[in-house]
Amino acid sequence: MKYLISYSDSYAFSLTLNKSRMNAQTKHYHDKLEFEIDSSDLFELISNGQKIIPVDARKAFGYEAEHIPGAINIPHRTMTEDSTRDLDKDFLYVTYCDGIGCNASTKGALKMSQLGFKVKELIGGIAWWKLDGYATEGANAAQGLKIQCAC
Repeated sequence: MKYLISYSDSYAFSLTLNKSRMNAQTKHYHDKLEFEIDSSDLFELISNGQKIIPVDARKAFGYEAEHIPGAINIPHRTMTEDSTRDLDKDFLYVTYCDGIGCNASTKGALKMSQLGFKVKELIGGIAWWKLDGYATEGANAAQGLKIQCAC
């Protein structure tokens, strides 16, 4: 049996597929922004006194060498209810690591979200933080724009 599809039927089908694809794309990019943040947006939120805390999800020696100002260090391997019990769940926590070749921030974001925290992952980690010209703290601190709060 052959089916005849008219131009208007195929056009309507095409529009339905395009609308479905657009909805999927919109959801994808919405979700991406919901769970990721870039260094510029993080810098602005911290500078404006938002309830946000960067979390260095690397091992302690990485944090001690260099970290984002105001960051706390909770290596993803040690994130538990006990190690996070004193953290305020009203804050947004932004996990980060070395950069795109490291997944400590992803593992940290997953663990913190499983523990009930609001969390985003910093795109590009500390490498892109520095690339965007922001200062770091630690033994190997880099010069750059400093976070300032006029509260």
